[in-house]
Amino acid sequence: MTTAHAEAADGTLPHEPEKATLEGRNKVLAFWLFLGGEAVLFGTLFATFLALRNQTNEGPSAAELFHLPLVAAATFLLLVSSLTSVFAIQAMHRGNVAQLRNWLVVTVLLGLAFLILEIYEFSVYIRHEEFGMTTSAFSSAFYTLVGFHGAHVAFGILWISVLIGQLAHKGLTVVTAPKIYVSAMYWHFIDVVWVFIFTVVYLLGKVG
Repeated sequence: MTTAHAEAADGTLPHEPEKATLEGRNKVLAFWLFLGGEAVLFGTLFATFLALRNQTNEGPSAAELFHLPLVAAATFLLLVSSLTSVFAIQAMHRGNVAQLRNWLVVTVLLGLAFLILEIYEFSVYIRHEEFGMTTSAFSSAFYTLVGFHGAHVAFGILWISVLIGQLAHKGLTVVTAPKIYVSAMYWHFIDVVWVFIFTVVYLLGKVG
């Protein structure tokens, strides 16, 4: 179905505008393939971290270092942001642009709050715990894995912010809808990755 024929004569959008055109469906499929590659990449970083997590070089260990209440607060923020992105997609399917934009803004703000907590966490480790990138093999693996995820969060914030601007300029169409949908897919992916990080890095680090 072409873009010109994807919208009804009265200008309304179909229930799932992200799949209304062949181009939109191809974008969603291609993005699933991209996420598969990202999963392999993160899997490699997890395997590296697990192999090196006990190589502390007389520096602080995970049990001595991590402050779970702070990390739990960051986790809560990111999980709630995943929920707000679901609300955004639901608003898009209803054709409610105002609600869509508002939920995307809330998602961005929650993501920013998560990043602020993560940057604060890193600063505490570096300034007060003398736990830098080159302190040990454990610290290098930790900062690489968690920092790489943080970079993904920062990219997602920038991406969704650009889409909010496009919504204000172009509105919700069968062209903009697939972009919003795949950005939500991306956001859910980095949320799932963080659940694994919280479990493997922080929880196992405290008990292991």
